[in-house]
Amino acid sequence: MKIAVIGAAGMVGSRVVNEAATRGHDLLAIFRRGRPTTLPPAVTAVEGDADDPARLSDLFTGVDVIVTATRPAPGHERTVAATTTMLLDAAATAQTRILVVGGAAPLQLPGRPDLLVLDSPEYVPQEWRTVAAASAAQLDACRAHPADWVYLSPPAVLEPGPRTGIYRRGTTTLLTSADGASRISAEDLAVAVLDELEDPREDRHFTVGY
Repeated sequence: MKIAVIGAAGMVGSRVVNEAATRGHDLLAIFRRGRPTTLPPAVTAVEGDADDPARLSDLFTGVDVIVTATRPAPGHERTVAATTTMLLDAAATAQTRILVVGGAAPLQLPGRPDLLVLDSPEYVPQEWRTVAAASAAQLDACRAHPADWVYLSPPAVLEPGPRTGIYRRGTTTLLTSADGASRISAEDLAVAVLDELEDPREDRHFTVGY
């Protein structure tokens, strides 16, 4: 499978590239700036920007699936929905499926389907609220777009860690452990991404966690 990864230099994108490479896939690593210094063998790295959807559409030609795992720079959180729409436009033009790694904010709270993670100070402290709201707007942008997309919401805490290859998968409700923690390593999130790419489910919005 040929996979294009947008945001290949980031925490999630770099791990998706590594996971896909270990599974023998053909990788196109797309970065805006800060070219990755270390890449697995046979990974092609190219520059690309969501502000240039025509170039992205060209890059996506011949690609089987796209993964976008980008995060806004501080102070630019409100651009997320527009950037995602441009990526969806490019994917639709290329007639290529796209998996968007977003945020936990649009998930429902366990036991409170009337509330979102965005509304919970327990999971979204005030200082994270702006970027959390941006991920909720990002999912809205996907829902409004005709592209063939799937949206992955990570749990509340996503950080580098060990690759166990073990995780739980849910749909639109935040996954938590018995003590209320909601987390996964970026390495195991990448495992979940590749599992979805290799064996797509019907859910357009799903989540994972331990």
